[in-house]
Amino acid sequence: MIRYLKLVHMEVNRFKFILLGLMSLTILCQLGSMIFWIMNELSLRKTGIWKNGSSVMFSNLRFADMISSTQLLFFIPILLSIGVLAIYVFLIWYRDWFGQNTFIYRLLMLPTARRHIYLAKGTAILIFVFGLVSFQLALLPVESFIFNLIVPFDMREPSHFSEIISSNRALAMLVPENFDQFLVIYGLGIIVVLAIFTAILIERSYRRVGILYGIFYLAICLVAILFPMIGLGLDQMNGYLYPYEIFVIELTMCVGVASVSVWLGFRLLSKKITV
Repeated sequence: MIRYLKLVHMEVNRFKFILLGLMSLTILCQLGSMIFWIMNELSLRKTGIWKNGSSVMFSNLRFADMISSTQLLFFIPILLSIGVLAIYVFLIWYRDWFGQNTFIYRLLMLPTARRHIYLAKGTAILIFVFGLVSFQLALLPVESFIFNLIVPFDMREPSHFSEIISSNRALAMLVPENFDQFLVIYGLGIIVVLAIFTAILIERSYRRVGILYGIFYLAICLVAILFPMIGLGLDQMNGYLYPYEIFVIELTMCVGVASVSVWLGFRLLSKKITV
């Protein structure tokens, strides 16, 4: 257990500067867009725009409206973080093979079960994902506090947390409305990561022909997950099976893909990949 935690710490430590960079970019983009929007709105209210001989009526400023009006700049750092993590799912393995002095050989020769390497890398990816999500959620109250400091009391209205989340598509994607959606989105994400990990190990085990084997494995996993939803018509009320029956089949397929991916990954690491 101690060696596993040390491997997790090592993986997190190798990515920490990129993680801090993504967090810093998120702060700069979101705070910058918020301050620019507030200054623009306050300027309009102070100058008193006139239209057709009468002053324009302005509504009070709301934090949720600000987030809704700055969709793009709020979405860019989130989308970039998702893209970086998607790429790092591959790099977390390949950097060990193609890095300096082929670091993977040193990992494989450690006096610990090789499955700990697989689990540590998977755990690190989860830490990065939920770390960035938690950081974004923690940043919202800070931004709201700054919003309230800049905007005068008589020119603002409060916003509820649910309104803030639903006002931005990126935030709504990261934090689903209910717990079931949260489990589905992040559960499928974990399964995808496990399948990719195993496909990478298949490619590393069989080299050139392993690329085809890895792609074929991913295709099988994709078909297994999508078949209950598309083939059995999970979203159709007049299907041959009841929706809850199809849901059970879908859940079984997902658990099966995750279990096979982990089992095959462990086996490839312990039996096929040699130093």
